[in-house]
Amino acid sequence: MAASVVKASKCSRRGSTKELAKNPAKNASDSSNKANWNWGLLLATVFLITFATRFYKVTEPDHICWDETHFGKMGSWYINRTFFFDVHPPLGKMLIGLSGYLTGYNGKFAFEKPGDKYNETRYQGMRYFCTTLGALIMPMGFDTVYDLTRSHEAAILSAAYLVFDVGLLTLNQYILLDPILLFFMMASIWGMVKISKATADGASYGLRWWAWLFFTGTMLACTISVKFVGLFVVLLVGLHTATELWLILGDLEKPIWETAKQVACRAVTLIIWPVFLYTVFFYIHLSVLNRSGNGDGFYSSAFQSRLIGNSLYNASMPRDVAYGSVVTIKNHKTGGGYLHSHFHLYPKGVGARQQQITTYTHKDENNKFVIKPHNKQKVPKDKLQLLKHGDLIRLEHLMTKRNLHSHAEPSAMTKKHHQVTGYGENGIGDVNDVWRVMVVGGKINETVHTVTSRLRFIHMVQNCALTSSGKQLPKWGFEQQEVSCNPNIRDKNSQWNIEDNEHKLLPSVSFSIYAPGFFARFLESHAVMLQGNAGLKPKEGEVTSRPWQWPINYKGQYFSGSQYRIYLLGNPVIWWSNLIFLGLFVVVFMYNAVVQQRRDGLAEAQALVLAQESRRSPCPAQSEDSEPSTTDVCSCCPTPPSPQKPEPEAPRQPSRSLQAAAWLFVGWVLHYLPFWAMGRVLYFHHYFPALIFNSMLTGRCDEWMCLFRRSTFFFPPHRHHLQLHHPAPAQVDPARPARRSPLRSGLQLRRLLATGLWDDRPDGQRAELHDAQAQVAAHLGVLV
Repeated sequence: MAASVVKASKCSRRGSTKELAKNPAKNASDSSNKANWNWGLLLATVFLITFATRFYKVTEPDHICWDETHFGKMGSWYINRTFFFDVHPPLGKMLIGLSGYLTGYNGKFAFEKPGDKYNETRYQGMRYFCTTLGALIMPMGFDTVYDLTRSHEAAILSAAYLVFDVGLLTLNQYILLDPILLFFMMASIWGMVKISKATADGASYGLRWWAWLFFTGTMLACTISVKFVGLFVVLLVGLHTATELWLILGDLEKPIWETAKQVACRAVTLIIWPVFLYTVFFYIHLSVLNRSGNGDGFYSSAFQSRLIGNSLYNASMPRDVAYGSVVTIKNHKTGGGYLHSHFHLYPKGVGARQQQITTYTHKDENNKFVIKPHNKQKVPKDKLQLLKHGDLIRLEHLMTKRNLHSHAEPSAMTKKHHQVTGYGENGIGDVNDVWRVMVVGGKINETVHTVTSRLRFIHMVQNCALTSSGKQLPKWGFEQQEVSCNPNIRDKNSQWNIEDNEHKLLPSVSFSIYAPGFFARFLESHAVMLQGNAGLKPKEGEVTSRPWQWPINYKGQYFSGSQYRIYLLGNPVIWWSNLIFLGLFVVVFMYNAVVQQRRDGLAEAQALVLAQESRRSPCPAQSEDSEPSTTDVCSCCPTPPSPQKPEPEAPRQPSRSLQAAAWLFVGWVLHYLPFWAMGRVLYFHHYFPALIFNSMLTGRCDEWMCLFRRSTFFFPPHRHHLQLHHPAPAQVDPARPARRSPLRSGLQLRRLLATGLWDDRPDGQRAELHDAQAQVAAHLGVLV
């Protein structure tokens, strides 16, 4: 067969290309080693700068700063095994207590208020512990961004934004939950990226893959065990994992069984394992704190019976309630307080100026009431009469000798309810002191029991139910909770139970059989924490903020107001530039989405034109005498073989880069926007988890900034400029399915034919189509 030969042109790069192509494996290895050395050197630099800045004067000031008064005190309670109530899960406080115990702190410092001197207290270990966890955030952030971008510049820029922000530095240096929370959150994201990298490298089911899965699951459990806002990073990892599984499902080269195995492995390590660890942390918490403390009253009577030193622990008291019993009455709702009174009156303008009735969450002598008949002043000392369902009674406050009373005046906080007061002198009052005792679900003549009977107290005159509204009274009510009389007698907050019961004529029984197990206390702890979290109110003089103020660094937070002044505020250059790059990312992402859509449309149009041309002008079979087409190539520049895997330093495709940045943006959204819907008190430090995602997103700007450029694909090309640019053979992917259906492609082809676009095409372009047909023949079968 004859062949025509095209003379090769002289090449100015003769020899250099041969040297580059001589040992491609060696060149790749050298490049990889150099990249690893650069990465290690930069990581060591980040470590050095981070620890140098974080541990500088970490023990100053030597007095309590801001919330150290809370979390230092709680660490002391863990050391002393004293039960307390807090709105956050226990892990962070347990770690603070453990760090203090291991460094010689004895748990005896009071931590009363900010500004108190530590004196000889060994508080330094707890500060060093929190600072160490906070300092590890920056190296993990550096490696996370590097894995996402394979760019040293992006990784070091993100690390610099984290290292040199004075807000993060200040937040990490004290005995707080925030450095612990941020550490576990960053570790969760780090593990998530490592899992994706191992999966993409084909290392699924290997030791490294399993190690990162369990590591990530552990960090997720730890994050949500420090604060409930850790749920946001759990949601982020869950969405990312679901996306990965969806892509694996769409990979037709892998069997469906592969997707099922991936789902099972990730369910075990990222769902079951974290839930198990979370439960274990609470088991340790409830086992360590087994002594009665000031938080007992937030929990049910049955819960308190498990606390050593509580009046209900291994208690022996009368099972039945009788007239003349001295009792404490506890609201049955989760976190409900004790019915309480004191000598103080309601202020002028708040109903009748009579004695205040409230609920109080701590045990107190002012919580005790005496049960009396409605029509007798005194109870016979030698006669026993049990209290039964439907009885009419008066409740006399033991300390003040005034009766529980209600009338038609509006309540202090809930105006639709009636006011409840203490009225009378020495137990003598009026008809408005009479209440009917109703056992929930009870029957006539059913006896009222201690702890287990759920009761309603219905006012005889107003026909309303004694209720704890849950609203906090102002300063004149000592910020205790309001008690009112609700005309809706079925109000769920109107249920009460008798907790303490004293009566000389009644036999005592042990209440240990009513003590709940671990899972009952586990569930009740969560109900109390969630209710307490939702009801948090700012303290007097405390600086709070709103979510709109956080990203612009509008108002900070006082940590110390004494001679050693500390104010939590971010670096304005970092925070404001973060905002700029955040907005720029949104613009670039939307722009790239439009460009990509236009590019896909043009590629499809070209493929459809090629299909139509191949039908109209089929390429005749070549004879033996025909000469093959050749192109003018440089024979002295051999094409080096393409590597099997991309080099470590090879840039990612723009779409991949933007997708990775989009996950950081989603992380910012999940850790910021939910605070707009929260009704509880908010502080400036709540923004710092979102700040970390924003800083890592800023580090990627060197990659996706280049995407914001002019593109010919933004506007549809003129019909005379629409030409076929078929890819090189190595770029053709015959197995890639079409993005549009054959029916839609056929409709678009008809529109192109109707324009007469190809009627005036020159012969050279038609010859080019015939050459391209052989290269994309397999692809045409899918497109057409």
